[in-house]
Amino acid sequence: MQVTVETLVNAPIENVWEAWTTPAVIQQWNAASDDWCCPKAEIDLHEGGLFDYRMESKTGAQGFNFAGHFTRLKLLQRIEYTLTDGRQVAIFFSETADGVLITETFDTSSEYSTEAEKEGWQSILNYFKKVVETNQYLS
Repeated sequence: MQVTVETLVNAPIENVWEAWTTPAVIQQWNAASDDWCCPKAEIDLHEGGLFDYRMESKTGAQGFNFAGHFTRLKLLQRIEYTLTDGRQVAIFFSETADGVLITETFDTSSEYSTEAEKEGWQSILNYFKKVVETNQYLS
């Protein structure tokens, strides 16, 4: 089953792309809640390139690696990848009069309920929006 989440980010497309693809910035926004963090982000942004983001609770009690390889890239427009478990993800960046619409479509896992997974991915996207719109990643 595929699920789609989206958000509208009030920022130039170049800032949105940079924040989405720069390891140090990914570490600032890649968490679904305030009690989680992303202490490591490695990314080799080209088709066939690998990525590996460590996501864990701030206490260190729980964590997992979110990793895979890029299958399709179009600068400032599209990123597609396959996770290590075989699930597919497509992300589209569309410029609008009000900012950049980010649309993520992903295959769900059997490990979590579809609703819980959708909420988690949407929370991460919402946090990304906040970080970019407040220029927190520039500090």
